[in-house]
Amino acid sequence: MKKIGSFVFGMMFTVLLMTSCTRQPQKIVLQGLAQGSYYAVTYFDDEGRNFQHEIDSIFHAVDMSVNLWVDSSIICKVNRNEDVTLDSIFIDNFRIAQEAARMSDGYFDPTISPIVAAWGFSNKTGDSITPALIDSLKRLVDYRQVSIEDGKVVKANADMKLDFNAIAQGYTSDLIAAFLESRGIDNYLVDTGGEIMARGGKPDGSPWIVGIEKPAENMYAEQKVQTRIALRDKGLVTSGSTRKYVERDGRRYSHCIDPRTGYPVEHNVLSATVLAESSVWADALASICMVMGMERSLPLIESMDGVEAYYIFVNEQNQLETFATEGFASLIIQ
Repeated sequence: MKKIGSFVFGMMFTVLLMTSCTRQPQKIVLQGLAQGSYYAVTYFDDEGRNFQHEIDSIFHAVDMSVNLWVDSSIICKVNRNEDVTLDSIFIDNFRIAQEAARMSDGYFDPTISPIVAAWGFSNKTGDSITPALIDSLKRLVDYRQVSIEDGKVVKANADMKLDFNAIAQGYTSDLIAAFLESRGIDNYLVDTGGEIMARGGKPDGSPWIVGIEKPAENMYAEQKVQTRIALRDKGLVTSGSTRKYVERDGRRYSHCIDPRTGYPVEHNVLSATVLAESSVWADALASICMVMGMERSLPLIESMDGVEAYYIFVNEQNQLETFATEGFASLIIQ
């Protein structure tokens, strides 16, 4: 009897051990509103842990650092020339924005805030746009005239103001991704208002499937998918002009403003989707592509390792057309 009992116990232990070893990771989905948009964080965890509190804390930290809509944020205090201690989030965004400005030869410029406000794209209703006004504001737009020295922002002109909106959400996705990895999560999809960072895939080995939106008729139109791609270990961001715009005197103006002219761009590209090693760089480069247009931005994209792009534009016959770099095209799901 003892031998039989030992045998049965051993069999039970082996079954339990095999069950624990083959236990499927739990799928966790956290969703909500943050930074003026939605967020969705999906990950697989053997322990089924819920990181909602920690993710909320990340959103709060970013808001208190670089959110122009939070009056007490560090960036708002910097723009008001108040004495404030810079944190690592602000410094990171400043550094990335400056690098994006240099590499794009000023098509991206974090000092564009006064012009963005004048057009009505920030927490301001907008001004009456005149050539004289734009010329006066352009004097405040030059990324080379701001720096960080001894932990403080130094401006050549006290009226200069910073704007990190073109990269802050991508940066947030990267922060959340870094947090998940610090907790041993290897398979996740972080989406902060369309700024995506993905790692790994699903338990069955399949990749994450992400849709790219078809350009909309207006900001209220129903979302439709233009194409889908298989995504692993990359940041993905789409920048477009068909949902973010202002209307003045019956005319629609894109939120994509050329810092060199002070005016919204007018070209045939409706959206640019960029794939990069991080979400923040996909975010910055997508914005650069929308300001530069495809003809100017494509050589820049193709010169960068690990970066791919997908453009949706209007051809000479006023029809939608697409172009994908070779690496991007290989990810499209037919």
